[in-house]
Amino acid sequence: MAEEQKNGLADAVETGASVAHTVRGAVKAGKAVAASAKGAAVGGPYGAVAGALWSGRKHIGKIIVAVIALLMIPVMFVLMLPGLIFGGFTNAFSTADTENPILNSDTVITETANEITFTINSILNEALENVTNRIEADFTASGADGMEINNPYSSGPVYNSALFVSQYCAARSKDFSSISIDDMASVLRANKEHLYSYTYTEEIRESKETDPDTGEENTVSETWRIYTIVYNGESYFADTVFALTEEQNELAYHYAQNLSLFLGDGMLQNLTGWNGNSIASLGSVTFSDGVTQVVYFNQLDERYAGKPYGTDNIGGYGCGPTAMSIVVSSLSNETVDPVKMAEWSYKNGYWCKGSGSYHALIPAAAGAWGLPVSGCTASEAQRIVDALSEGKLVVAIMSKGHFTSGGHFIVLRGVKDGKIMVADPASYSRSEQLWDLSIIVNEASRRAGAGGPFWIIG
Repeated sequence: MAEEQKNGLADAVETGASVAHTVRGAVKAGKAVAASAKGAAVGGPYGAVAGALWSGRKHIGKIIVAVIALLMIPVMFVLMLPGLIFGGFTNAFSTADTENPILNSDTVITETANEITFTINSILNEALENVTNRIEADFTASGADGMEINNPYSSGPVYNSALFVSQYCAARSKDFSSISIDDMASVLRANKEHLYSYTYTEEIRESKETDPDTGEENTVSETWRIYTIVYNGESYFADTVFALTEEQNELAYHYAQNLSLFLGDGMLQNLTGWNGNSIASLGSVTFSDGVTQVVYFNQLDERYAGKPYGTDNIGGYGCGPTAMSIVVSSLSNETVDPVKMAEWSYKNGYWCKGSGSYHALIPAAAGAWGLPVSGCTASEAQRIVDALSEGKLVVAIMSKGHFTSGGHFIVLRGVKDGKIMVADPASYSRSEQLWDLSIIVNEASRRAGAGGPFWIIG
């Protein structure tokens, strides 16, 4: 190992420890932490080393053996990158990136982080179905005349993916070699009945019935059960399934803080709070103010919003298929509306229940319609501008900001007066505005997989 590499690692760890001492209190108080100190303060010295390794990972290079030696402290396995946690102990490289060790691979990190989010979200949706079935069974056995179900999570489950990961890893602290996404999924899925419970109240309701023989109207009393679904929370799951000790619970909390700081929280493509509303049919809309004439579709259009996307709907979860409808219809000789694209995405495995679309939908759909596609990072702003100036379209996956409160696909459709024109599948008004490139680049997801957060098509 080169002396420079040794010193670099030592300096990074020392710096991390110093930062931890300085800002740990600020993190626990919920205050902002400078970018240079991200993750270093949470969880004491373990967080310090993790933060240092994260910030210095590009300089670690070939000293992965030394890093593994450092990680013999069990709690460190959780603080490290998910790409290393889930596979890095047995594989130095991933098939997703054969050029860089897993520790240094942003591609593997983002792909794994997305897979974790999608996996947990799918299980949470299965758990919702499970509690609904239990409610229906309870109602059948009750003899009540009617029922209502209040489901506060109908627009999507609410959870902390980082905390689930942390609790799982804390429970596996003495058997870290078994840690994997598949193993975590099997544990969660086998115990999904613990994720949601329900309460109910009974009330007497009166209704009017007309006697078919006499035509007389009578008042009838019925017993109704009013059920409310309750999310038990990650803490309940930790106690019931993982049976974590008080110390493990505290460590898991700190792990989750670090993972959230390093990677951000799970990003799902759904319109928050969407309640089934739609907009009047837009008819045929075409934007002709750029180099390429763009056919526009809106996922909330009454023609598409209520149509299925898997077992979800296009209005709430179909920004991915709608974005690709815009691209394919504009760049190929075929008009493909959101319904057709949603069907294609579902049949080909790019729909993720309750989550929207896997990011791989974008390059896959482009390829299926014979359109050249290449991934692009947020650091390649000029490449994006050049592509748009040449008449190409660029699909972007956006995080919280001007376009979404979670995750959302949009289409960049041209450049005008030094600003970017977009086709937003969820907003016609935003599609008529001009946008600073800095807004789009800064708000693009840093958790994008499949070559994103930008895909140049055409």
